[in-house]
Amino acid sequence: MDLLITPRLLTGAVTPPPSKSQAHRALLALMLAGGEGRLSNLEFSQDIRATEDCVAALKAPGHEGVLPLLDCGESGSTLRFLIPVALALRGGAQFTGRGRLMERPQQPYFDLFDRMGIVHEQEEGTLTIWGKLTPGEYALPGNVSSQFVTGLLFALPLLEGDSTLRLTSDLESAGYVDMTLDVLQKFGVQVERPSERIFHIPGNQSFQARDLTIEADWSQAAFWFAANALGSSVRILGLDPASAQGDKVIRTHYAKLCKTGRVCLNLAQCPDLAPPLAAMAALRSGTTQFIRAGRLRIKESDRLASITATLNALGAHAEAGEDTLTIHGLDSLAGGASIDCQNDHRIAMMAAVAAIRCREPVVLLGADCVRKSYPKFWDHYRMLGGMADVVIPG
Repeated sequence: MDLLITPRLLTGAVTPPPSKSQAHRALLALMLAGGEGRLSNLEFSQDIRATEDCVAALKAPGHEGVLPLLDCGESGSTLRFLIPVALALRGGAQFTGRGRLMERPQQPYFDLFDRMGIVHEQEEGTLTIWGKLTPGEYALPGNVSSQFVTGLLFALPLLEGDSTLRLTSDLESAGYVDMTLDVLQKFGVQVERPSERIFHIPGNQSFQARDLTIEADWSQAAFWFAANALGSSVRILGLDPASAQGDKVIRTHYAKLCKTGRVCLNLAQCPDLAPPLAAMAALRSGTTQFIRAGRLRIKESDRLASITATLNALGAHAEAGEDTLTIHGLDSLAGGASIDCQNDHRIAMMAAVAAIRCREPVVLLGADCVRKSYPKFWDHYRMLGGMADVVIPG
């Protein structure tokens, strides 16, 4: 679906969708608890549907010697969370996906598996893993993706003995691990953390069923924060200021970007905030430099490249480095361009927000990619007075 965005500031109230990150974890915990209990305020984006389908396949009765097939869609969380869980529950699985998912790096797991004699093969878009996950010492880099840490924190309590997970480098996206620990605690699983890099995980634990209401998503709310920084008047409802979600740091970054002058923001702990923060940076008085942004290159698109290309096509002044993004703010953007959303939900939402301060209308190609994480985004955009009209081919 292609959309024509006519520049117009937004006004009104909106409640962001349920937290995708918390929902992934809660669905997995509920499955490990035997499926009893209820999750409320759950919205089935494409990523959450992928996790739901995969946990259902893991729960289904299997045949001896036959590995379950898990289709993870385009969800990196689904894939990386379930790799060790599938080993613990079923002795492995076959994983498939779409888009760039199967190109995203899994080397931290592979290095562990090579030391443990667990077999992994990847060909023609399918990753097959089989073997026995055993209790013991696990070492992982902390600066590749916190999703590897989360996957092991879900799997290791299921083993027959105790385990220790040690990080060999500082943890990036630490807020996501905090969220994991919060969900584990809510479902009755204990993890000891004597230091930032060490986790002690007792074995023989059982997940306890419970009801849980999924929080509103701070990372999706960030796009409405960005709209406000660009002159809109959007009241953002339903957010929990005490949430374990690391992306609630959007409040601090928003305040910095609303001031004039040069600003430097470190994205190591909040890479998903890069697109809305970049939209703010493009239309503020001053230069913004984003550092420790290299992991953006292994998202649904190469986000350092796609953020830069999208904003520059709209008339911004953005420059990407290997691990940095520098944006020189302008009073307005020219617009009048067709933007390829590159099948990246956050690029589509960034472009929609930036377009409200363009001088000419903007066409977004493939704008329905927002279904991956925020299926009602365009409904909410229009509810707030945004003009997003479907382009009829021909």
